[in-house]
Amino acid sequence: MGVYAAWLFHDMPDAADLVDYHPPTATRAYAWDGTLIGEFSRERRIFVPYEAIPAQTAQAFLAAEDHGFFKHGGVDVGGFGRAMMKNVLNLAQGRRLEGGSTITQQVAKNILLTSDQTVGRKLKEAILASQLEQTLSKERILELYMNEIWLGYRSYGVGAAAYNYFGKSLSELTLAESAYLAALPKGPDNYHPIRRTEQAIGRRNWVIDQMADLGWVTRAEANAAMKEPLKVQQAPTRSQYRDADYFVEEVRRIALNMEELGDERLNAGGYYMRTTLDPRLQSAAKQALMNGLETYDRRHGWRGAFGHVTTLDGWEDVARKTTKPRERQEWRRAVVLSVAGGTVRVRNIEGAEGVIAGQDIAWARAGRGIGVGDLVFVEADKDGSGAFRLKQVPAVNGALVAMEPYSGRVVSMVGGYSFSLSSFNRATQALRQPGSAFKPIVYAAALESGYTPASTVMDAPITLRGYGGQDWSPENYSRDYYGALTLRRGLELSRNTMTVRLAQSVGMTKISDLAIRLGVTKKMDKVLAMALGSGETTVYRMAGAYSTFVNGGRMVQPHLIEVVEDRNGKVIWRADRRECDRCTAGFSGAESPRILRGGEQVMDPVTAYQITSFLEGVVLRGTATQASSIGKPLGGKTGTTNDYRSAWFMGFSPHLVVGVYIGFDDNRSLGNNETGAVAAVPIFTEFMGEALKDKPADPFKAPANAKYASIRGIREAFRPGTEPAASTIGLGAAGTPVGPQPYDKVFGDGQVTGAPNAAAAVAPPPPAPKKKDDLSDLF
Repeated sequence: MGVYAAWLFHDMPDAADLVDYHPPTATRAYAWDGTLIGEFSRERRIFVPYEAIPAQTAQAFLAAEDHGFFKHGGVDVGGFGRAMMKNVLNLAQGRRLEGGSTITQQVAKNILLTSDQTVGRKLKEAILASQLEQTLSKERILELYMNEIWLGYRSYGVGAAAYNYFGKSLSELTLAESAYLAALPKGPDNYHPIRRTEQAIGRRNWVIDQMADLGWVTRAEANAAMKEPLKVQQAPTRSQYRDADYFVEEVRRIALNMEELGDERLNAGGYYMRTTLDPRLQSAAKQALMNGLETYDRRHGWRGAFGHVTTLDGWEDVARKTTKPRERQEWRRAVVLSVAGGTVRVRNIEGAEGVIAGQDIAWARAGRGIGVGDLVFVEADKDGSGAFRLKQVPAVNGALVAMEPYSGRVVSMVGGYSFSLSSFNRATQALRQPGSAFKPIVYAAALESGYTPASTVMDAPITLRGYGGQDWSPENYSRDYYGALTLRRGLELSRNTMTVRLAQSVGMTKISDLAIRLGVTKKMDKVLAMALGSGETTVYRMAGAYSTFVNGGRMVQPHLIEVVEDRNGKVIWRADRRECDRCTAGFSGAESPRILRGGEQVMDPVTAYQITSFLEGVVLRGTATQASSIGKPLGGKTGTTNDYRSAWFMGFSPHLVVGVYIGFDDNRSLGNNETGAVAAVPIFTEFMGEALKDKPADPFKAPANAKYASIRGIREAFRPGTEPAASTIGLGAAGTPVGPQPYDKVFGDGQVTGAPNAAAAVAPPPPAPKKKDDLSDLF
């Protein structure tokens, strides 16, 4: 017997280990306004300290599991003895051993022991329970129990269970709801609220009855609670706000790579994480992108039903095998019942019948047609006609990112049409050619190299010797040429040949260096094709680069996580690393602390404002005039890559930078004329119209040291000392500036010495045959 005891207890854990024990707890991510947007955990748990557990909830669990908890010393001696006597017989007959466990014993088993059904484990449990009672207070033991217990519905502990079952915090639970949670420790699956509703209500009512017998609630309160229906959420959910799936997943990826977090801490440490997300803007961004992708998809025709049945028996089961975008809750699976003349009749999966709207019938017949037995998605027409609208999941995809240019806070991010269909985040993971959306960086490098808004560059055919001795002849999208243009006009009209000449003059080394400093890429080939946006980047990186223009030439770091705190409220990570010595001091009447502006100055503030002003012209007079309908100061640049593979728009207001692209994941063509202006600008316009609807029409802020002159009727900003004299601002008959046009020479990789108007003096070369892949469609 002594040998058995020695063997049995040689690996007995120490009850003192629970003094500082913290159960694995979910890290919770919140939007900037406190909205819960996600949880990261292996065990979904919300730790609730004892003092925050409502007495009613605690009493419900005591009534169900151990009503003598505050009286015994860890073991109910009578109950434990009876259970052990029965277990001798159970063991002999191969049956499951009985418990007779107090709450203290359950804590010992759940945290310190395994769940093995052996007599030895039962003895260890009893001994550890006695030790726990001597080591911890009753309140601490009950706190551990109620936060550790598995309650089904992906819930560990009462805090998570309250949220997952009822969508409430623990303090909001009714008596009936608290009693139902207390019914679950005996077996959550046995009392599942949907599959076994009758058993669940029966067990809940038994708990309520026990509470009344113990005098913890009145009999009247008990009777009223037992009459309540059991209403729970259809499925547990990580958060009520569900429009930020791509954003939340990106936050998770970032956190996993943080030195301060990593996998174990993120999924078990119970951290508080405040993100930069603005829920209102996120919902608007998601809606705008989905609408834009569906609009494009509809332009390119009906691709046919997602399935077909030959009999109506069991069609619902067949239809359910095709995943519906979770983001389109209003869509319903449906089957075509009849096609007669100009009428198509359908029945949706809920049993409602109706006809397809006439314009959708025409759309379907112009595509791949529609017939009896076809399985389709439909939505009730919002005009109240009773008809159904025909829907299809777009094959195209895209992304939208919005960020604050002064702080780098990413307020919204949508990485695709539907996270439920594809979790690939196209905002941060999809490398795409930005096309002409890259051109502002070329023009910024030119302005930093001596060009001014008064400089002109030739927009004319050009042929250059390329790799392998082949000629490269980039062309303008419109295939026409306007001669000498100012930098503003060239950017507003997105002239390719002018941009190539400008890049040749400035030198690709400077352009590449600036693109790297702005975070567009980590490495760029120094070839002229890059000036037209043939390199690859992400819309997230481009948003960061454009922020520099709005932010007076300061480069801020785009970020999604603002601050991370541990379970005790200690800050372990903060995005804003600026120092403020007196920020925590009490008010003394002295001058408030001054915090330096963040971000490295990578560009002259006047250059940044000049580009901002040029891009404002793109919206007012150039390729993005549709966006001017918003009626607020806006700037931006369209981009369309070769063969229409990607359509971009990088746009901004004085306080928000937004990047949008649309393209197929396999990079095939979007189709003729699917430019950034046609496919991407409408998405930006819908989103920005919502984002700015209550904002004042503040102008873009100009640097204090800028000088101004009117160039071709437009007020332009100049760096001090570069503004033209009044006598040189006039224009000649050919549209070139009147006055001195000094020009020295072109050398090296195209760098120009002398006055910045040098490029205008380069005579246009004769046109050459166009190569098949000459990037001339970059727009």
